[in-house]
Amino acid sequence: MVPRYARPAMTAIWEPEARYRIWFEIEAHATEKLGELGVVPLSGAKALWDWWATNPSIDVAAIDAIEAVTKHDVIAFLDWVAQQVGPEARFMHQGMTSSDVLDTTLAVQLARAADLLLEDIDALLAAIKRRAFEHKYTPTIGRSHGIHAEPTTFGKKLSEAYAEFARCKTRLIAARAEVATCAISGAVGTFANIDPSVEEYVADKLGLAVEPVSTQVIPRDRHAMFFATLGVIASSIERLAVEIRHLQRTEVLEAEEYFSPGQKGSSAMPHKRNPVLTENLTGLARMVRSAVTPALENVALWHERDISHSSVERFIGPDATITLDFALARLTSVVDKLVVYPERMQKNLDKMGGLVHSQRVLLALTQAGLERDASYRLVQRNAMKVWESDGQLSLMELLKADPEVAAVLTPEQIEDKFNLDYHFKAIDTIFARVFGE
Repeated sequence: MVPRYARPAMTAIWEPEARYRIWFEIEAHATEKLGELGVVPLSGAKALWDWWATNPSIDVAAIDAIEAVTKHDVIAFLDWVAQQVGPEARFMHQGMTSSDVLDTTLAVQLARAADLLLEDIDALLAAIKRRAFEHKYTPTIGRSHGIHAEPTTFGKKLSEAYAEFARCKTRLIAARAEVATCAISGAVGTFANIDPSVEEYVADKLGLAVEPVSTQVIPRDRHAMFFATLGVIASSIERLAVEIRHLQRTEVLEAEEYFSPGQKGSSAMPHKRNPVLTENLTGLARMVRSAVTPALENVALWHERDISHSSVERFIGPDATITLDFALARLTSVVDKLVVYPERMQKNLDKMGGLVHSQRVLLALTQAGLERDASYRLVQRNAMKVWESDGQLSLMELLKADPEVAAVLTPEQIEDKFNLDYHFKAIDTIFARVFGE
C-alpha cells in the first residue's frame, strides 16, 4: 500500500488492529456457541466478552513479539489474549484450525472493502449522470480508429460510461456475495471436532453466508472472481481516463481536467496543462489488474490445504482494494470538475468539410435507385477530394457539382443529408435505456 494513493476508511480495514479485532470476534462467537452446546463452560465466552466490553486496545507489538518465537500468527494472538483474559481463555479455538479464523477474517475484510467500493461507484455514477444530462445534446464528433466518423453528443459519450459502471456495480455486488462466506469447519473441513452449528452461528453474527463445503480453506475460486471483478472495474476506469486524455490533446482540446489556481504543469515549460490525473488513473488501473493473475493462480492449492495463497493475499487484498478505492474517488473528482468546450467540439465537427455526413448521402443514393457499390464510389471520390484538401473543400458543394450525383439527387435533397440534428433523434431513447424513463 502506497500512502499517496490511499484513503483512510479503506486503509483502516487492513490495519493489523482491525484484523485482530475480527479474529477475536470469530473466536468469541465460536466459544459462545460451544458453550451453548455444552462443549465448553459458558464462563469461557463470558470471560472473553467481559474483557472485550472494556474496549481494550490491541497491542500489535506484543503479539508480534510472541509470533517471533512461535512462528505462528494465530497462536501468537491466542497466547496474547490468554494473557489478558486469564484461565478461561483456554476454551478458545476448540476444534478450530487457523484457516477458520484467517479465511473468515479475509471474507469480512473483502466484504467491508466491497461496501466502500460500492459507495465509490455510486458517487461516480452520480457525477457521470449529472454531466451526461448537462451535455445531452452537446454535439461532438464520434471517432473510430481515432478518425472522424459521425456526429454524436458528449452526453451520449458519458452515458456509455454510466452504463459501463452500472454493470461494474452489478458485478461487484455479485462478487461480494460470492466471497463473503464463513468457514468454521476444522482441520480438512470435516467438522470432526466442531459442530456445524458453530459455523452457522459465527456466520450469522458476522453477516456472512455459510461456506457449503470447505477443505481446510475456503475455495479460492471465490477470491479469484472477486479480484477479477476489481480488475474489470479498473479497466473501465482506464477506458474513461484514456478518453479524457485524448480529448485534452492540444490538437483536440474538447475537454480537459480542471487546472486549479497555482497548479503547475511542467517544471520546464510554464504553458503546460497536462492530463496528470487521468494518466495517474491509467497507472493505478494497471496495478489493480496486477492482482488478478495471482488470484487466479491461488485457486490450485495442494489437496486440502497449503499456504501458497497466503502471502499473495497479504499483498493483493489491501493493495487492490485500497488502490481501486482511491482511483474511483479520483475519477469521480475528474468527471465532476471536467472542463468541457462545446465550441471546440463544434469546430472539430466542422473541420473536414462535412465528411461526417457521407453515410447519409450514400444511403440516399441507394434509396434513389443506384447500386450500393456505385453509390459508395460516387461519395468516396468526392470525399477524398475534401480529405486531401484538409477540409478546405465542401463535400456538399462537390456532390452538388458532380453530374452523376446530381442526376439522382436534387440540391435540396443533398443539403438535407447534412443536417446535424438528424444524428441525435435517438438520444432520448438511449438516455431512457441507460438512466430510466
